[in-house]
Parts: sequence; structure tokens; C-alpha cells
Amino acid sequence: MNLANVLAKRSPFYYGWVILATSGSTQVVRNAAASLTLAVFMYPMADDLGWSRTVLAGAASAGGLASTFFSPVTGWAVDKYGARAVLSASVLLLGITTFLTGWATVPLFFYITYGIGRVIFSSPVQIGSSVVVSRWFVKNRGRANGILSFCHSIGMTGFPLMASILIGIYGWQVTWQILGVAVWIVALLPAFLFLAETPESVGVLPDGETPTNDIDSASNKNVVEEISWTLKEAMKTPALWQLAIGTGLLYVIHSGTNTHMAAYLQDIGLDSKIAASSVSLTAVFTGLGGLSWGWLIEKLPARFCYALVAALMGIAALLFISVNSPLDAFAVASLFGVSLGGMLVIPPVAFANYFGRDSLGAIRGITEPFGAFGQAIGALLSGIIRDGTESYELAFYTMAVVAVLAIAMTVSAFMPKKNLY
Repeated sequence: MNLANVLAKRSPFYYGWVILATSGSTQVVRNAAASLTLAVFMYPMADDLGWSRTVLAGAASAGGLASTFFSPVTGWAVDKYGARAVLSASVLLLGITTFLTGWATVPLFFYITYGIGRVIFSSPVQIGSSVVVSRWFVKNRGRANGILSFCHSIGMTGFPLMASILIGIYGWQVTWQILGVAVWIVALLPAFLFLAETPESVGVLPDGETPTNDIDSASNKNVVEEISWTLKEAMKTPALWQLAIGTGLLYVIHSGTNTHMAAYLQDIGLDSKIAASSVSLTAVFTGLGGLSWGWLIEKLPARFCYALVAALMGIAALLFISVNSPLDAFAVASLFGVSLGGMLVIPPVAFANYFGRDSLGAIRGITEPFGAFGQAIGALLSGIIRDGTESYELAFYTMAVVAVLAIAMTVSAFMPKKNLY
């Protein structure tokens, strides 16, 4: 049963906001498999099971690598079967695997359960939610994706904080099971009942414009002038690959820092509560930053926004080296969170702006593996460096170098022009 066909025409406001809220609920729950959530589990699981941090971080890397193979299929499925089917199935499976992670006492089982959750985090939820939102909004695409990112930050804040509290009460095993149930409660029914693929499918236009018979009217202007590229056409443009590689480099910095943040702060002598609070601050400022980046990308070219995001991420990585007090940790974590907000908002808006809505699922599917691969590399790289040098300092310097490469790659990614004749 899908209520969107009925509600869209009876709603006193633009139904796209319901689509955004529903997609946002899936962004909230994807954080059951987020690197920040794993960061909270890293200490108790390592102590209880005797696993190294590289082993634990490796599950995130394995899931990220696996998602590189699933992302093209996911993008195709979103275009073929719709975001509603993809997101509903993903939320159902994410709840199951998160629950089962509580029974993981050997690395192989943990890699299977958490790894599947990581695939869902990196691929179907990320692609499905941002694609459907970008199809419902054109003029307001930046701010809509900014709000979607804010929903993600709610999960980034809530899931690690909830996990931290519950671990202290029930232990890490029961906590995984509680998080699995929470995934279903928050997002399963909304995704199944309220999603619709496009505004046109329920008789409305993007951004709530009023349909008219005059194709040149102002109300139809944005829809008519938006050029759509097929996947094959988009793949022939340098810009597609520059943005994809640039996104992957941003995710190297993201996972290389995020996954190990709590452990690093405890390594340098800060209390576990300070580390958890820093993680939560990162999530809070990711959401606030996402709202700002959503507004900014409607004002500036996407390639400049990409470069600004990379610069902030690199600066934050270097500043982590100088942290020696709770106040320092809170400040740097907040700055890093602002940059992460841009990393979440800029790519989906950029790909939609550059290549249109019609084949957006397939285009995102072919480019998303770069981000997933970046996540896998970053988390594992920082873990290896830390285990090899007994310090994260070299890892942070490495992340700064990656940021410079991302700037060079994205700032030159000019929007392609399609020959219509």
C-alpha cells in the first residue's frame, strides 16, 4: 500500500516535504552502521574480544569495498524499481544485520553482519534517499539536500550517544540489538507507505510549482530547462570522473578521521566521555554545516564548494594533531563536522545539477563506489598507521595531503555542455 498518490493531492503543502522527511528517516537510521557508531563500540569490543583496532576498522573497510560492487546495481534498481522499494528493503535488512551484530564473537561473523550494514549505509540508503529528494526539488535542491544531511546528523548524534549510554547499562552485545530494533521503528513504515518516485508521478511539479498549459510559463521554467544526461553520455564527460574521484578522496579523509576519533582522543589522555562528546559534536555540526552548504551551493558553482569542503577537512585533520585539552577537542571536532556537512550535501546536488534527474540513479550508482572505496581505504589506512607507529599523527598528515589532491581534482571540474543538435 502506498499512500503518496492520495496524500500528494490532498496535502495543504507541497508533498515534496513529506518525501524529504521520509527520506530523512532513512538517513537517520543508516547511522546504525556509521563509523562514528563503530567508534563508540571500538574500545569495549576490543577489550572484551581481544581484537585489534585494525580488525574492527577492517569491517567498515570490507563493507565499503563490497558496496563498490553493489552501488551500480543499486543505482540501476532505483531507476528501474524506484527508491521506495530500495529504501524499504534496505531498512528492513539493516535492522536485521544490526541486531545480529550483537551476537558477533568471531571476526568473520562481525564482518558479515556489520559489513552488510555498511554496504546499506554506503550504497542503497545514500543513493536512494538523495536521488528521490533531488527529483522532487530543482530550484531548492541545495537546501533540500542540506535538510537531508541534517537528518543524517540527527542519526550521527543520536546513535553514538544512545550506544554510549546503553553500553554502560547493558553492554555492547545488547546495545547492538536495541539499535537494530530502533532502525525498524524509525524508518520502515514511513519508507514503505509515503514515498513516491517523482512529483510528476502524483500529478505535481518539482518545488511545488503549479502546472500550466503554457510550456514557456515561469512556473514551468526550471523543469523545462533542466537538461538530462543518460549514463552513457555522462560517462563520456571528464567532469563526471573528476567529481567522482574528488568525492572518493573526501571520503578517505572522512573515514580515516571519523572511525578513529574517539580512540585517538582517549589515546592522548582524554576521558571517554570527552571523546564521546566530541563525536557527538561532530555530528551536530555536520547537520548545521549541511544546512549552510545547502544554501551555499545554490549561490556558488559546485566545483568551488567541493574545493572549500576539501580545504576545511584537511585543516581540521592537521588541527587534531595539536589537540591537548577537552576544549581543543570540542573545537576541532566541530570544525570537522562543518566540513562533513559539505561532504554529504555537495556531491548529490552537484551530480543532479550537472546531469539532470532522469538517469540520476544510474549515474549515482556508477560514481558512488568512489566514495565507498574512499571510506574503506581511509578507515583501514589510519588503523594500519596507528598500529604500526602507535600514533595517529602520521595518519592526520596523510589526510591533509589527500585534501590537497581533492582540491586539485574538483576545482577544475567544469559543468559539461550537452550538444542538443
